[in-house]
Amino acid sequence: MEQFVQYSHATASLALWALIILALSGLSLRGRTPENRCGCGKPIRDYANPVYRSERAFQNAIETSGPFIAATLAGILAGAAPFWVNLLASVFVLARIAMAVVHIRTENQPMRSACYGVSWLCVVLLALFALVAAF
Repeated sequence: MEQFVQYSHATASLALWALIILALSGLSLRGRTPENRCGCGKPIRDYANPVYRSERAFQNAIETSGPFIAATLAGILAGAAPFWVNLLASVFVLARIAMAVVHIRTENQPMRSACYGVSWLCVVLLALFALVAAF
């Protein structure tokens, strides 16, 4: 287990990401009423509505979870450079927190895209560092 100590920031980022997903799950349920839901129970598509944006922020976070978790764990298990794995995992979480705040509180698409792009780049780099370390 000592070999994992050097990845403490990445490990903490994974745990924090789990808590963020749980928080976003709760936020996605807030404010739903029969009037603002479609037949499937989801909020009606309307980016002007914070209830819809909260639902989308949660769904977007869920969609990004798999690649982030896989790339981070691959980096740790392959023994990729701890500095980069820790940094990229931490930046990913910070970018996703910023994205959730922007997504829920505003309709600022360019800022949301910028936050997404930063988090996407972190996952790609994590995966590449893991591949290099594995070979």
